[in-house]
Amino acid sequence: MNSITEGLWKAIELLLRLDPEVFGIMFLSLRVSGTAVFLAALLAIPLGAFIALREFKGNHLIINIIYTLMGLPPVVAGLFVYLLLSSSGPLAPLSLLFTPTAMIFAQFIMAVPIVMGITISAVKAVPKDVVDTAISLGANRRQLVLVILSETRIGLIAAIITSFGAAISEVGAIMLVGGNIRFFTRVLTGSVVLYTRMGEYGMAIALGVILLILAFIINSVLTYIQMRDTT
Repeated sequence: MNSITEGLWKAIELLLRLDPEVFGIMFLSLRVSGTAVFLAALLAIPLGAFIALREFKGNHLIINIIYTLMGLPPVVAGLFVYLLLSSSGPLAPLSLLFTPTAMIFAQFIMAVPIVMGITISAVKAVPKDVVDTAISLGANRRQLVLVILSETRIGLIAAIITSFGAAISEVGAIMLVGGNIRFFTRVLTGSVVLYTRMGEYGMAIALGVILLILAFIINSVLTYIQMRDTT
């Protein structure tokens, strides 16, 4: 109990005195996870909508694979990226291993199936009468897709919230490909693991509290946007 109390006070202290290292870790966490989710949304939302709206051979198999990958263990995604970027991997000449870019790549791979899977479910849940009405009013294919995406905007925001929460709280993949290097690739989750191993539980709890505060603020903003669209 003393460690928890110490951690809470330590978190307040670090935030109030604007500790440069802690704020650097915070901003790197936000940059890595935010960039990964943004890029994942750019790719996964259109692809998810396409898969949901088109019937083609193998469609159901692809959807099942996507739903399966929504539960992809982070460390497996990290291992995949590590093998691609390591000295014997095909992308070794890029020298991206143990950099923030590698961390973004790993979280991107995790986020894509989450965003795509939720997008597919949201698009398939659009009432048929909405589609029929749009068609009867003369909507072309592009306009029809825009109408459907507009109807599913709440689900799309939910996809972003879910994928961001998974990304910013992930630790295995980013430690594997980022190396947890101080002042370069160290993020909040990696810092919590490090300080726990060092026996500095107060600092570990403090960084965990800061991580929760960040996640709460980001999710609150996204949830507000989502709820505003329902009114």
